[in-house]
Amino acid sequence: MSNNGIFAVNVKTGTKTFIEYTDEEQAIQDTKNAQFNNAESKLRWIKEHRETKLKETDWWVLRGNMTDEQSTYRQNLRNIPQDYSEDKYDELLATDEQGNLTHTVWSKP
Repeated sequence: MSNNGIFAVNVKTGTKTFIEYTDEEQAIQDTKNAQFNNAESKLRWIKEHRETKLKETDWWVLRGNMTDEQSTYRQNLRNIPQDYSEDKYDELLATDEQGNLTHTVWSKP
């Protein structure tokens, strides 16, 4: 399988399917990546993803009895901008073959 493509997710089943780009689609994607492959854009994406992860776990707070691990996870997410410098952004954005972020900061307890 080529790395040039995108994962599509069936929202009903959760099934992920890899769709390869044509040469033309890859050229367009390369242009977009060049425009957004800077520290400011990476940090913006990291903050957006962090916000999503916090929203996904808001119910832990509302439930009123978070575990220490859950509290630590949420605090670590909030601390990302001050805990990770520009040279660590690529680590934070690293993904596996399925497109999932692999850095441990994103892993729920």
